[in-house]
Amino acid sequence: MFEAHFQTFEEPEAGVALAARLAALREELARRKLTGFVVPRADQQQNEYVPPSEERLAWLTGFTGSAGLAVVLPHEAALFVDGRYTLQAAKQVDVKAWAVEALIDPPPESWVAAHLKAGDRLGFDPWLHTFSAAERLSAACAKAGAELVAVDSNPIDAVWQDRPQPPLAPVAVHSLQHAGLTEAEKLTQIRAEIAKLGTDALVLSDSHAVAWTFNIRGADVAHTPLPLSYALVPKDGRPTIFIDHRKLSNLTRDHLEQSADVREPDAMAPTLMALAKTGGSIALDNATAADALSRLITAAGGKPVRGSDPVALLKAVKNATEIKGTKTAHVRDAVALARFLAWIDREAPSGKLTEIDAVEALETFRRDTGALKDVSFPTISGTGPNGAIVHYRVSRKSNRRIAPGDLLLIDSGAQYEDGTTDVTRTMAVGKPTDEMRDRFTRVLRGHIAIARAVFPDGTTGAQLDTLARQYLWAAGLDFEHGTGHGVGSYLSVHEGPARISKLGTTPLKRGMILSNEPGYYKTDGFGIRIENLELVVAAEIKGAEKPMNAFETLTLAPIDRRLIDVAMLSRDELDWLNAYHARVRNDVRPALDEATKAWLDQATAELKL
Repeated sequence: MFEAHFQTFEEPEAGVALAARLAALREELARRKLTGFVVPRADQQQNEYVPPSEERLAWLTGFTGSAGLAVVLPHEAALFVDGRYTLQAAKQVDVKAWAVEALIDPPPESWVAAHLKAGDRLGFDPWLHTFSAAERLSAACAKAGAELVAVDSNPIDAVWQDRPQPPLAPVAVHSLQHAGLTEAEKLTQIRAEIAKLGTDALVLSDSHAVAWTFNIRGADVAHTPLPLSYALVPKDGRPTIFIDHRKLSNLTRDHLEQSADVREPDAMAPTLMALAKTGGSIALDNATAADALSRLITAAGGKPVRGSDPVALLKAVKNATEIKGTKTAHVRDAVALARFLAWIDREAPSGKLTEIDAVEALETFRRDTGALKDVSFPTISGTGPNGAIVHYRVSRKSNRRIAPGDLLLIDSGAQYEDGTTDVTRTMAVGKPTDEMRDRFTRVLRGHIAIARAVFPDGTTGAQLDTLARQYLWAAGLDFEHGTGHGVGSYLSVHEGPARISKLGTTPLKRGMILSNEPGYYKTDGFGIRIENLELVVAAEIKGAEKPMNAFETLTLAPIDRRLIDVAMLSRDELDWLNAYHARVRNDVRPALDEATKAWLDQATAELKL
């Protein structure tokens, strides 16, 4: 009945194949007179999702997380992962061959400095590391008296016999009815930013920035409609887009050529060098520009100017058309969610459903809308102890039955042409324990605190983050992830530069869309997360002495009433919850069948103190 088209549940290869790959890489390094090599989980543009041809870290180690780095030396090898992936990495890699180390504290550079000897040569691919990452590695090598060596070609590619071909997905025009601004209008905004930087040109090394600027979308990576590409925008004159021509139809080529010159990717280096030879200063994005670009510009006599990509902030502030589109997308998504949640409530108590069944059902309900382009990330479907793994990804091997007495955590999202969604709901299957209800209500109170927040213009996500944690902190509890991330408009579900976290230093601006997702995770017990997307809007406060902002909730899905201890809520919190549920009922009910309407009426019924 149900099936998943956009996600798989297979485990990566393990055992003999991985041991042989590590041995083959060590032979190749010895042939190149390199002591070791650094393998980041990255493509040339530091994308969150990378095409299969760029999955070097997974191919070598078996680790499939979205962040990590490996260092291979003749007799030692280490895989560095952050706290989200410690459990996963230990299960996926051969721990006899690989030491699993912390990615953040201490950083990999500490390990490098401690394990290299004087005269050693550590190789790295300058196309897969940013300038600052390369700088840190170089300093670590220098500390040990070793040398960091930029390789001309990646040694993994030399031993990866069946490496997939780079993607060639067709590029589509993102129409003005969804984009809201023409390419010319966006380029005018970008040139104003280049003038502020005082540079001769700006390199768009982030494919999201290219897609947004030139109103195109693609399918080169999973779950994000990206056409892998670069662009060079001069302060005057026509920009140049560097993209594989095989991805372009006559229609998309004509669209691009109205505002830019279109060239093959291998033309980028000579084009940059020609500009650099005139002594030009060229702005590069710290977060996504490869170290190789800095090296090219410097070698040709130009001046790389490193900083934040100004397009990231322009893209994060959605225009009126994008805001209208995302609201339409969220109502559509809410219909699929209501059908799914009603189905779970009906079927899960039997004990026959599994985590994979839930993933397949939710994707099917979304495909039934007729508008689904992809899921916006692989669905996290965790029940019981699996729910406590923050970035859990169900596989055939880990797939668990949803049993009465368990909680089911589902974090999922959809890509529609008019908007990107991301929503998490935690559901009780059977009767929840008092502990579950207490923890859930504390998470809910933090969620409501963010949703109801009113804050002055210029406030950052770091200033709001505490609101989401206060009720957990009061009980000696916390969660080990940010409270919220930015979300794109039919682009990345994880979009910078704004976020609600201790590290969120970008001021929140009206038109930004951010997630609101506090949680609680009891190791080997259960996981709880409640996530809605929020739009930053003007707050109407009578007598306010300065511009104030607030959040408008976009996501429309019931919050499980069975898990709420109403006695813990304040009157204002209860009023918010009842008003939210009334809005869900009002906006979603008309599009449902009679059985789901009856379920929704019950799921959103008013709660009383």
